[in-house]
Amino acid sequence: MVVPRPVRMDQLDAAPFTLSPAARISVAGPGAHDVAVLLRAELATDCGRLPAIVDEPPAFGDIAIVIAPGEGPHGDGADSEEGYTLEVAAEGVRIGAATPAGAFWGAQTLRQLLPADGGDAPTIDAVNVHDHPRFRYRGAMLDVARHFFTPAEVERFIDAIVLLKVNHLHLHLTDDQGWRLQIESWPDLTRVGGSTGSDGSRGGSYTQREFRDLVAYAAARHVTIVPEIDMPGHTNAALASYPELTADGVAPELYTGREVGFSSLRSGDETTRRFVRDVVREVAALTPGPFLHLGGDEALSTTPGDFAEFVRDAAAVIAANGKIPVGWHEVGKVEGLPAGTVGQYWDFTTPRDRAADLALAFVRNGGSVILSPSDAAYLDIVYEDGDTMGQDWTGGPTTLRDSYAWDPARIVPGLGDAHILGVEAPLWTETVPTIEDVEEMVFPRLAAVAEIGWSPAPADTEPVESARDLEEFAERVAVLAEHWDAAGTRYRQVPEVPSRQLAAEPGAG
Repeated sequence: MVVPRPVRMDQLDAAPFTLSPAARISVAGPGAHDVAVLLRAELATDCGRLPAIVDEPPAFGDIAIVIAPGEGPHGDGADSEEGYTLEVAAEGVRIGAATPAGAFWGAQTLRQLLPADGGDAPTIDAVNVHDHPRFRYRGAMLDVARHFFTPAEVERFIDAIVLLKVNHLHLHLTDDQGWRLQIESWPDLTRVGGSTGSDGSRGGSYTQREFRDLVAYAAARHVTIVPEIDMPGHTNAALASYPELTADGVAPELYTGREVGFSSLRSGDETTRRFVRDVVREVAALTPGPFLHLGGDEALSTTPGDFAEFVRDAAAVIAANGKIPVGWHEVGKVEGLPAGTVGQYWDFTTPRDRAADLALAFVRNGGSVILSPSDAAYLDIVYEDGDTMGQDWTGGPTTLRDSYAWDPARIVPGLGDAHILGVEAPLWTETVPTIEDVEEMVFPRLAAVAEIGWSPAPADTEPVESARDLEEFAERVAVLAEHWDAAGTRYRQVPEVPSRQLAAEPGAG
């Protein structure tokens, strides 16, 4: 009963494993101790166990974490970078992986197998698990620009998403309503632009030290932070901070509404070029991960010529700073991007207008695509008609069924697994003011997107709707909800999941 569903999980005709109070975590190999430290803390939350960590062979009833070349899954094209094996028997548990990341994901599977309400004797049936991800990029996006979330709240979000083997956190750091990351060479970006948020909410920003700490916190849990500095549109907070970035030299008022497409950086100007160089240089230095997202969506106030020139120059600056540029799929209309630039597709599961061709443009340029179809993967869309929190611009609610019944390789004709970097579920926060509200919008729908990104693809001969068994998936989500309850993670009670198991307290919204 694991989400995402493993590649293979075989039930064994053998005695079960019981996690006794005397159980220890035995570690072997580079990085195993770090994984054990995290697992120990997670087990304390999940089921009240705090096992000792030992650097010696496992005894009966122990949990062993072994990281070494040759460990992990083999023989089926498995991704050894994140693959793992998990063996559970009465004698004990063994997690084997070639890398710490693989061992960490194996530990998340073990957490889900252990009942969160197991009482004095949490027990797991004997199983063998052989597992590895379908895609190497499995992401969630948190918009901290519309509503600001503190470092502690972002860490709470990271702790929740790793249970689903999500390994990238895209932080939307700047928008019309707020600029959230300190830029030392342009200090008014946070002093002025960081002072507000949507609907008059609190402002806020991260110092560079706080951001480095967030990056490190995520990295310890095998999550890569992807920073987004949205430009040339969605920039009112920057323009209000520095009027020299505007076309007329006049600073606009700070903005706390929900409209889009009205702002634009001044294009073709040396001050703007210096601004982009400085911002990218500082953000790149704070972010050891390979990606830097330049946004590029909804630049409705930028002429096509200015948009192309701006994006081309900004992407070149990102590449010159050692990062892979990522842009929303509108960026695909720009020629001359650095080879390997990544596109993020946000149109519908059935592409409209030029969206499919723009996505393919990244592949023609030697890059790849992240799939975030808005009518299935956007987590800010309402669950049901009449919801007071969320948006409905995709044409209606996004149910758990909608989030589960799609496949990345069946969205854009000609875009197959080899061209897909992975999937991402974004949460825009215009209507989502608190971290508890964030969790209610995210869970359980992120579980569906995470499974699509990790688990094997459905057979080509089957329609996606029939290949993905919603009822079986919902049963696994119901068990997962017990772990959300144990962690104090809030979630939405949805009709697809058995309500007798998806408890209304304390986690359900």
